[in-house]
Amino acid sequence: MAIATTSLISMRPFPLPQKSPIEFKGTNRRLLLDGRQCKCMSDSVGTEVTAKNLGSYRPAVILPGLGNNSSDYQQLASSLEARGVSSVVAKVSRPDWLRNGAGLLDGNYWKGTLRPRPVLDWYLERIEKAVSEASLLANGRKISLIGHSAGGWLARVYLAEFGVDRVSLLLTLGTPHLPPPKGVPGVIDQTRGLLDYVEKFCPAACYGPQLKYVCIAGRYLKGERLFENTVKGSTSKMESIAGVNGNLMVVGNQEDIEGIDNSIYEESLNESTAPTLRARFVGQGYKQVCGQADVWGDGVVPEVSAHLEGAKNIILEGVYHSPIGSNDISTPWYGSSTILDKWVHHLLD
Repeated sequence: MAIATTSLISMRPFPLPQKSPIEFKGTNRRLLLDGRQCKCMSDSVGTEVTAKNLGSYRPAVILPGLGNNSSDYQQLASSLEARGVSSVVAKVSRPDWLRNGAGLLDGNYWKGTLRPRPVLDWYLERIEKAVSEASLLANGRKISLIGHSAGGWLARVYLAEFGVDRVSLLLTLGTPHLPPPKGVPGVIDQTRGLLDYVEKFCPAACYGPQLKYVCIAGRYLKGERLFENTVKGSTSKMESIAGVNGNLMVVGNQEDIEGIDNSIYEESLNESTAPTLRARFVGQGYKQVCGQADVWGDGVVPEVSAHLEGAKNIILEGVYHSPIGSNDISTPWYGSSTILDKWVHHLLD
């Protein structure tokens, strides 16, 4: 059973130039979703932590993505340790993911209304064990959750089922948070209803003193449609830029955006080269996630799906989806050392 995105994760990427992160201001307001209210209550600001006091940073739990195992994140864990953040990687092996096949025996799988429990109880238990271990290192403080890919929305299920008392931050890396749109030809919900459940029944994202959501998307490769059905050059410049910044529909208002340099996209609009086979192939993966092929993403997850309303949403240029097939120098992923430095500060406040 496919729980997140596609086998594109195994493709060998090609290098793209790194850019400065694009950051979106969180709406920082209470959100209601299916009768549930995000618990972002006012509270006093915590004591400022300096780099000189490494022991005071809250520990982090790293949650592997679909098909990954714990060892894929050891370099990230070591890099966090070097920056003063103790970390625990949830213990997951590649064969563990075969447990998801139990969902095939559930009638809801075939109806597209599958629920996380009990099919994903094994992963939630691994999160709980890692959180308990990290809490021992926290000395009474709360911890951070770092969810990569499917690990991000599974963290949301965990918070809904186990509570948020021990967690102050959920930071997601290339997570497909949103369910695919209904009624789009050729689009099949690979989660078989799991993301619908998450959207309806898990608390809405927020960014407040008690609990913060930070959702990071990578802008690595723009997908293309499998077959062109429009006249080349007929798309207006504004429409093209809107397509590149498709996550505006998630974030909301134009004034929420900081640091966008549209010149790099204006240059791309003038390119006359035909879409590559790889861009078309990646585009089909994007389409299965968000319903549209010609959007930007990290090579597996489109930007628009990796952001949540109410969270602090960030785009990192030139960042690939997975540690598998990545290269810290030419093809970095979210956990590469140079990329980590662009978001690790969220773990330190």
